[in-house]
Amino acid sequence: MGNSGKVVLAYSGGLDTSVCIRYLQTLHKLDVITVTVDCGQEDDFKEIEKKAKAIGAIKHIYIDAREEFAHDYVVPSIKANGLYQGKYPLATALARPLIAAKVVEVANREGVTAIAHGCTGKGNDQIRFDVTMRALNPKLKIIAPIRDMNLTRDVEMKFAKEQNIPISAEAKKYSIDLNLWGRAVEGGNIEDADFEPPEEAFQYINFQNDKAGYVEIEFEKGVPVAADGKRMPLIDLIQYVNDKAGAHGVGIVDHIEDRVVGIKSREVYEAPAAVTIIEAHKDLEKMVLTKHELAFKRMVDDQWSWLAYSGLWQDPLRNDLDKFIDATQVRVSGKVKLKMQKGSLRVVGRESKYSLYKNDLATYAAGSTFDQSLAKGFVELWGLQSIIANSVAADATTSSDKKQQQKGGKK
Repeated sequence: MGNSGKVVLAYSGGLDTSVCIRYLQTLHKLDVITVTVDCGQEDDFKEIEKKAKAIGAIKHIYIDAREEFAHDYVVPSIKANGLYQGKYPLATALARPLIAAKVVEVANREGVTAIAHGCTGKGNDQIRFDVTMRALNPKLKIIAPIRDMNLTRDVEMKFAKEQNIPISAEAKKYSIDLNLWGRAVEGGNIEDADFEPPEEAFQYINFQNDKAGYVEIEFEKGVPVAADGKRMPLIDLIQYVNDKAGAHGVGIVDHIEDRVVGIKSREVYEAPAAVTIIEAHKDLEKMVLTKHELAFKRMVDDQWSWLAYSGLWQDPLRNDLDKFIDATQVRVSGKVKLKMQKGSLRVVGRESKYSLYKNDLATYAAGSTFDQSLAKGFVELWGLQSIIANSVAADATTSSDKKQQQKGGKK
């Protein structure tokens, strides 16, 4: 028999989830068990537990999922060059299905019949949570107070004040979502698409540093394993690149994004490590994969990014695409050197034992092994149909012109 008097809430400690505790208690008459999943958000988790209990949670559970997030979510995204609409490195999108899975695990263990989250009805997170939760346990009832009551942020702030729920100064300005792979900044004046986000909105970016810097990233089978010649665990490597790229102003993504629910939104992200590592990975792939592999993989990467973005992490297609992507990564080993300065990022060198770039073929200098005389016949055959099509089109135009002239003469 399920425990119908209790609900498990995905709890971040922010405004939305904090007011959710009180709404679940007062409106739904439920005892609340809060679950905080650590995906590298650098929060004070002891404070979050204290806050949850102060608001009235009967139990709080902290789960350190950083390793799992890095290896089971970020790694596949690096291999897939995970960028939604070519820009957003999916930081929040990747963490949501993991958080949802952990909440379902707790709900199953606690024997409750309902789970809850603090998502609004406007964003993508509601889809990521709901679909993952339903895929893993369709019997659980999902309660989303903010969405269900059609609440706006100012109404939540007023309610929090009335209920003596403490709100951080940052939450009053922006809605921040942070994990190991990036940081999303929403709300406030950033909602004006023509407003430049102030420097204070960013955490990693140094706007004052004019000096150039370099970072070298080494990959093994598509996975970053070393930075600047130092091998390190993936979490440490991500943080190392984050600090170094951020120090040179690299990593701001500011674009107009198409949400799943049909809304266009102005999104601002800060993801120095993700932007840098994916840029390096894409470049290394260009060196070791054939043009046919690259062309097809671009379509696969795009589809993979869409699935991750739109809450379909549990869809069998993502699993299928992962198998193809993994097959392409066998040769994606080597080093990529990037130059960073005042927000710009470019690859300046790369090497791999699986490189398809052969200097003796590509060089224009003496010692080239490429037989240029072979090219003449190739060029003739390559353009054959285009040349014939142009000739036929020219004939058709001439004959059409003649007919027009004859008609004109008859008049």
